[in-house]
Amino acid sequence: MFSDALALMIVATGAGAAATIDLRSRRVPNVLTMPLAGTGVALAASGLGHITVGAAVGGGLLGLLLMLPGHSLGATGGGDVKLLSALGTLLGPAATVWAFLIAMIAGGGIAVFVAVRRGRLRIAMKQSAELVRTAGGNAHEIEHPQAHNRFAYAPAIAIGAILAGVFA
Repeated sequence: MFSDALALMIVATGAGAAATIDLRSRRVPNVLTMPLAGTGVALAASGLGHITVGAAVGGGLLGLLLMLPGHSLGATGGGDVKLLSALGTLLGPAATVWAFLIAMIAGGGIAVFVAVRRGRLRIAMKQSAELVRTAGGNAHEIEHPQAHNRFAYAPAIAIGAILAGVFA
């Protein structure tokens, strides 16, 4: 169906751009996420999208709510939260949940790859366990610039959103 293909094309383009920008600058800019969210709602309102306006808004809110706990623990940046929210307006609620779950798996894989490449796997595993055990009590240690733990998360979100758009 044309509307599914159009939405998927916009998801892939927006998520791909966000991943590229995040890999280069470690930021996902509002100038990308805000128009992406607006496009999702506009597609739904015009009838060109495959979901209703309510589902577009619901997908956006769900993306925001799913990413906020990780952001509050320091695991993701604000741009990552806004990215899944924006993509949620194109995916709708059910596919947004799938995008989130797939992104968590992809992000875990990327985190392990980055930790191995940096020679920090043992430290990363210990700090991650402590982060969960203390509900973010050691986030300041993990987020400290000298900790060398940060990595671009938009690629994981892109993988999740594209796969969810294709299969959900």
